[in-house]
Amino acid sequence: MSQPPVVAVTGSTGAVGGRVARDLAARGIPQRLLVRDALRAPRLDGAEVHVARYSDGDAARAALRGVDTLLMVSASETADRVEHHRTFVEAAAAAGVRSIVYTSFLAAAPDAVFTLGRDHAATEQIIRSSGMSWTFLRDNFYMDMMELFAGDDGVIRGPAGEGRCSLVSRADVAATAVAVLRDPSVHADTAYDLTGPEALSMAEVAEKISAVRGHPVRFHDETVDEAYASRAAFGAPRWQVDAWVSTYTAIASGDLAGVSNDVERVTGRPAQSFEEFLGAVA
Repeated sequence: MSQPPVVAVTGSTGAVGGRVARDLAARGIPQRLLVRDALRAPRLDGAEVHVARYSDGDAARAALRGVDTLLMVSASETADRVEHHRTFVEAAAAAGVRSIVYTSFLAAAPDAVFTLGRDHAATEQIIRSSGMSWTFLRDNFYMDMMELFAGDDGVIRGPAGEGRCSLVSRADVAATAVAVLRDPSVHADTAYDLTGPEALSMAEVAEKISAVRGHPVRFHDETVDEAYASRAAFGAPRWQVDAWVSTYTAIASGDLAGVSNDVERVTGRPAQSFEEFLGAVA
């Protein structure tokens, strides 16, 4: 009897990877969880736990030996994230991984307005050159983060203007990843744009949060100079402040306004709207 293909999942201690791992376990699909800290790994039926950081090529090769399909959730934001991704992708290829599913970003490009979108474009190119088949899940900004954008005073501040963004829920990204992992050959060498069903301005985002939560939230459109000044107090490195500010300028640019039906195409069910998401987590 032939053995089922081995699936490896990274990021299982986080929001997207954790959802994927739990979904696979609930379906009885064996998996290998790659984590940085074994004590934080979820305890799931049919899941082996291996410790491997993206920056540790030797550990990654050992952990991925025998794996057929890999979900690579993008690493935490750091100045050297692309190099960590490169090390991990090269380790996966050397270990014999056949296909890789990578959580990228909508409108990823070398000159993306959202500065971290450039990291994703670089990683996509590394994966394309690796010899493995690939699937890119290019998700837009997460609905899950929008309430956190508001300060203690209930104001979302940033230079987004009247630009619109087709927010997507983490749950929809995870469901798409599971569908791809269950039949990777059908999705080989394909990029999916993962969005919600509508593109909202930040003013509309604030209005919808206010309506569902019952407390006032509003959007204040900063200038770019005001945005850098208002974030200076955090003492963050320049690359990180650039990322924070360009979150809003990317929305203003129109790059993130496109609406795709790829979530429904892959999962068979419509993507959540922002109002549905807010209601689900009330």
